[in-house]
This record gives sequence, C-alpha cells and structure tokens, in this order.
Amino acid sequence: MTKPAVRRRVTVVEAGRSRVREDRLTGEEPLEIRVDGRALAVTMRTPGHDVELALGYLVSEGVITRREQIRTARYCAGTTDEGVNTYNVLDVQVDASAHLDHLALERHGYTSSSCGVCGKTSIDAVTTKSAFEVGPDPLTVPAELLTALPDRMRDVQSVFDQTGGLHAAGLFDGRTGEPLVVREDVGRHNAVDKVVGWALEHEKLPLAGCVLLVSGRAGFELVQKASMAGAPLLAAISAPSSLAVELGEEAGLTVVGFLRGSSMVVYSRPDRVEA
Repeated sequence: MTKPAVRRRVTVVEAGRSRVREDRLTGEEPLEIRVDGRALAVTMRTPGHDVELALGYLVSEGVITRREQIRTARYCAGTTDEGVNTYNVLDVQVDASAHLDHLALERHGYTSSSCGVCGKTSIDAVTTKSAFEVGPDPLTVPAELLTALPDRMRDVQSVFDQTGGLHAAGLFDGRTGEPLVVREDVGRHNAVDKVVGWALEHEKLPLAGCVLLVSGRAGFELVQKASMAGAPLLAAISAPSSLAVELGEEAGLTVVGFLRGSSMVVYSRPDRVEA
C-alpha cells in the first residue's frame, strides 16, 4: 500500500548546475469502491482514511445518511501476482434502509478531481434527493472568524508540508472556529468525502452549524457534497464556478470564495456572514 508521501530521488537544476537529492511526492493510487460486492466507482486518491473516503462518497451519492446503515467496511481482493493485498479495493456492506437504487443513477466507473456532472438537470436531482435541508440553518459567522480558518487548516496539513502537492478540506465549528477535522488528498473531492465520512462515523450528520473549507476552487460537485452532508456554508480559497453558485442559491447554502487574508467574496446567502 502506497503511503501518503513517497520518497524518490530527483535531479534539481539551478543556475545551470544540477544535483541529485531525495524528494517526497504525494502518494496516488486507485481506490475501487464497492457496495455489497458491486463495483460503484474508481477514484484516484492519496492512500489513507479510505473508509472515510468511501463513506463520504456514499453520502454524496445519496446512498446513506446514517452510521447505522453501515454493516461493515473492509478491504478485499486487489492482490498482486504475489498474492499481496494492494488495499485498493474497499467493500461497504449496507443494511436494507440504504438507497441502493442510486447506484444505477449516479456517475458509475472512473471519477477524478477534475470531472463531474453538470447542467440544470443535475441541480434538480441534487436538491430533490438531499436528505438534509440547509436553507433553514440559522448559522451566522463573523467575517473575522472566517478569515482565520485558512491558517488554522494550513497549520495541520502535515502531508502538504512534506510534498506541497495536496488539496485539503476542513470542517469547523461555525460559532467558535474550532477545527473538527482536516483531511488531505490529491483530489479536492476526495478530501471533502473524507471529511464527510469522518462526520458520518462520528454521528455528526447533518453538518448543521458548521463551515466546510476547501483549499482550492469550489466547483459544482463540492457544493453538491456540502448540500448532501447538510453543511450551511462552503468556503474556498479560490473561486467558485457559476454552476456552484447556482446550486448554492437553489439549496439555500452560503458559498464563499477568494477567502484570503482579510477579504472574501460571498456569492450566495450573504446573510450568514457578519461583516
């Protein structure tokens, strides 16, 4: 099993001179997610917190909403020619209350941090199937508290310190700014799924009163995941997409972008941010 950070000898060229040194690269391997033995998706991820990733993905797909719907989650198959387990296949066994009909409806097969669903029909599907309403959430967050969160997340990005090549997602208490969990991954969607999976395991869904922070941009899928997990506010260091903002408005979710230094841009539900 690949580690989150992998050592490798590299050649550095500076000012016309070269030298060889050891570097650390972000680990990346495929993870096949199965439900009751049936393949659902394959995603390229940074190994670590794989159960959280799988559970968060299932929450995002509308398959599960509660911890008690999970019977087991274990690695299986995926062995090398020598019979060594690669830990790249994870099977989740769910109970009868899980919405298995969604398996045939959602994206099936290969997923990555740069692709996803789009279009108004996707927005309609998400807003009608989400188990949690975020519009009525009374959360309000002082702007000063929001601007402090990126540094708090950055302080605990241990693998990023080693490689410089990871996205991060963090869940924070919207009243105190306390970091509840931070996860890193080569894919921004995976990082969010790991956070949501952690919340499911700790029985913290829906994410009422919480701020979900992502280190990069906020595309449609990240707002979708926030909505499916019941988070009332999604903040991003970079820009959101037009479809992400449209979904935020449809779901009653606050979308914040360009959260840098002492400033930010609020794209939807600005009433939740106290200037």
